[in-house]
Amino acid sequence: MPRDVRLDLPSGGPETSADRAFPVQPGARQRSARAGNPLARLMEKHVRGSTEHFRECEEAARVRLDAFGSPPAGTALRVEGALRAASRTLLPPDEEGLARLKRLDAALGVIQAAFPQVGTDVEMCRLTCALLEGAWRTRALTPPHEAEPAADCPCVLCLRLPTAPERTLADYGWRQSAGRPLVVKLWPYHRELDSVLTGGWSLARQLNDHERDLGQRYRFEDDILLFHEYKRVIDTIDTAELTRIVEARLAENFSVNTARALVCGLYAAHKRSVDEYWLQRHAAGEVVLPQTNPLGQSTYSVLQMMDCLFWHVSPDTELWQEEHLASLLLCRVVDDMSDVRVDALTGEISNFWLSDMPAHTKALYAASAISLIKFGCTPEAHAPMWNTWLMTSTVVWMGLTGRHALWFDGITRGLPSAEECPLCDLQPNACTGILTDGTTLTLAERPAAPALSPRTAVLSARCRAEHPAAWALFDAELHAFEALHGPWHGDTDSVWEILHRTYLAAVEASLAGASTERAREIQQDSGAVGSELFHILHDPDTGREDNALLAYMFGCAHPHFLWNGTGHRPAELQGDWLDG
Repeated sequence: MPRDVRLDLPSGGPETSADRAFPVQPGARQRSARAGNPLARLMEKHVRGSTEHFRECEEAARVRLDAFGSPPAGTALRVEGALRAASRTLLPPDEEGLARLKRLDAALGVIQAAFPQVGTDVEMCRLTCALLEGAWRTRALTPPHEAEPAADCPCVLCLRLPTAPERTLADYGWRQSAGRPLVVKLWPYHRELDSVLTGGWSLARQLNDHERDLGQRYRFEDDILLFHEYKRVIDTIDTAELTRIVEARLAENFSVNTARALVCGLYAAHKRSVDEYWLQRHAAGEVVLPQTNPLGQSTYSVLQMMDCLFWHVSPDTELWQEEHLASLLLCRVVDDMSDVRVDALTGEISNFWLSDMPAHTKALYAASAISLIKFGCTPEAHAPMWNTWLMTSTVVWMGLTGRHALWFDGITRGLPSAEECPLCDLQPNACTGILTDGTTLTLAERPAAPALSPRTAVLSARCRAEHPAAWALFDAELHAFEALHGPWHGDTDSVWEILHRTYLAAVEASLAGASTERAREIQQDSGAVGSELFHILHDPDTGREDNALLAYMFGCAHPHFLWNGTGHRPAELQGDWLDG
């Protein structure tokens, strides 16, 4: 629908509607004190249960896998719904925080007046930013609570939790948005977007549109304002010109997703400003930021939803589906478990939830992510929803940018046998109720295809010839993958080049003994092979096949993708490196 719109977003000055929305008085201050609860209630109001089509596809996958043999009785692991936990009370914002919230509210008011369709998005942005302000101030001014002694948990997952190695800022060069560029240009007219930061983003959209084309494949203009969070992009792109282009597109052809991008851009800019404000105060000695924060499990979950709910574009019909929200949350869990140690150094608040979360809950979240990756390898996962390749593509992208925990840290306790590892027996699970009513994971003997298809047989033969020590493990994982996925029809040569320089190299290094030096070599080479071969993942004929196999090997095969990332060891807070 054509619209004539000019978004002159306020930047401060005389009193606006924001001054009335966030007056500096005790009542307004108290509104932010428990922002997590109204945000959780807002989400609960909009969440929709899993669709009948989705449940039918889940059942079809289960029946197909059961056909490989009678499934034995399994062990059930219960994961409680995150939104059912109460949010913790936070301090209200200080004067600077209130001023930031006033400016935000004024800008959001302009967008909502022009595009009332994004009223829910606007309210989520308001509440999330108030939550951020309160969480930072509480962390800075409240004495850290005494951590309860960690009780030894005898469950099969906690017995496998690794110990995190020491890390420094120098270990995290891959985390910069200006990191290794992708050699194959994905955005010929957007040079500033050609980086590892956006590679996985583009990949997920293209995979989704192969299933059901919604025209989102190349619409990066919708998302451009989200890049306010990244310093390199802020310094590189002409934001005024991009704002003009976005406004022109809004006027010519209104898109709800484009209006959402404006809201998300304001959120990203606010998040960066509050992060830097408190880190600068810490650096100046005005406050001391401890290596803990007041974000409980529920507060973390709702905080992260704003960070990714509209970042990963989906149709309005799927936006609030439970299965979609579960995918978003668990993708964030994967990302945070990889990044948590650098955030312990830089001070970014989002990921400190790992320091306070009970080890058992953390293990359940990691196990849920593995189960969801397995489900994403089944063909049934992609029929009922558009945005179903998100977790799969996230795991592959992180593995090809040096972020994989296995080739970042190596195996910290040696390589246990697959027969003794409960993670190998996690059953595929969409984890639909992980935000609401909870979900139940199952540990049971995994099925295996009786014989390999021709192309996977080629991979197995190459492994036997070139990596004999890892062959038995690799061959068994290929059989397990084809039970989930069916016969594989991917690009044999390219996928082998990736696997033997990443997964197989890491397995061999682990068999030789834990070595952070060897892990670093593999980490750096994973970035190199990612730059060389990332383009194959976009191939319309084999891209989905390649992604499915790489996601399985990076995320579900033994040893597992993010299990090393579940360890958390706080370090001295230093720097304000918020890039990436």
